[in-house]
Amino acid sequence: MAMKITDECINCDVCEPECPNGAIYMGEEIYEIDPDLCTECVGHYDEPQCVEVCPVDCIIVDPDHEETREELMAKYERITAEKG
Repeated sequence: MAMKITDECINCDVCEPECPNGAIYMGEEIYEIDPDLCTECVGHYDEPQCVEVCPVDCIIVDPDHEETREELMAKYERITAEKG
């Protein structure tokens, strides 16, 4: 699953630089996460870094983008190959 930022976001700018895949960006009102780039930090870290640094705990698993750990790893491999 990809992560999702909820409306409780206070735009503190802490999560965006922590994302190793560049999936977090400023939306119209709050930060958002591109589900095509979010691997929940699989391949990089043990835990999603955005969740680790969020001071208001507004980043949750996105129920609209369910993926297995294997699918997240495949996405990580695709993303790193494209950057490569």
